[in-house]
Amino acid sequence: MLDYASMRAVTMVVQTGSFEKAAAALRVTPSAISQRVKQLEERLGTVLVIRGQPCTATETGEWLCRHMEGVGMLEEELMQRLPGLAGQGDVRQPVTLHIATNADSLGTWFMAAATRFAIRSDYLLNIALDDEDHTADWLQRGRVIAAVTSLAEPVTGCRRTALGFMRYVAVASPAFMLRHFGEGVNVETLARAPAVTFNLKDRLQHRWVRQVFASELAFPTHWLPSTQGFLEASLAGIGWCMNPYQLAVPHIKTGRLIELVPGTPLDVPLYWQINRLVADRLTALTQDVAEAAARQLVRP
Repeated sequence: MLDYASMRAVTMVVQTGSFEKAAAALRVTPSAISQRVKQLEERLGTVLVIRGQPCTATETGEWLCRHMEGVGMLEEELMQRLPGLAGQGDVRQPVTLHIATNADSLGTWFMAAATRFAIRSDYLLNIALDDEDHTADWLQRGRVIAAVTSLAEPVTGCRRTALGFMRYVAVASPAFMLRHFGEGVNVETLARAPAVTFNLKDRLQHRWVRQVFASELAFPTHWLPSTQGFLEASLAGIGWCMNPYQLAVPHIKTGRLIELVPGTPLDVPLYWQINRLVADRLTALTQDVAEAAARQLVRP
């Protein structure tokens, strides 16, 4: 038989980040939580929780937590139909759904979908950020139940919905253009002009250069892991970068930003992938994501 008390303890430790907070949430003692986690780890012969500040899940622990999300959804449905099953004094914790998306989606269109879903449901959301080329890995490793990703192939065990294209434009301030691209935008001037890069996973600037100039190019760069920071950096004249079209176009219209090469957007396809085991119970979430994407993303 599955030891759901121990599995709930593991899930709550990971969710709250500590044994003490998990104990408070489940209304038991910290020692009881510790004992349940330890007994389950010994039974499985593997570590589920990495003890620290905060406590985090191992890869096996992540899979267990995702299973408990599904169990929580099933229990929620069952209690709605048969409320008499709930024992007196039972503590019912709201189910937290773990989702991954890229920062630019969160900063432009995804928050509208998340907000609409959260307002209309009893679920809590835990939204993780990663590059759109890497969020599928979160699904494959069991760290999330759904993700916005650029991966066209369905992740094993997931349903895929095409959302549209996130459009990016290469922009810089007028002062930056004058200072660095007075001789024009070409491979030679791009190799000297500083760019702005989100993190080591960010290849958008390189993809644009390859698309427009058919060249692999190394260029100096600032590092700035913030969607809003990207926009502010380009407006301030720190460097050139790829900004989401939705954020850049108002400033292009007023002349505060200039496209490096007009009419050369970079379109990145986005997909919604959700674990099949919970997809039917979260059709409202998928619908909200698809509708929000349809309003702001570029259609094929």
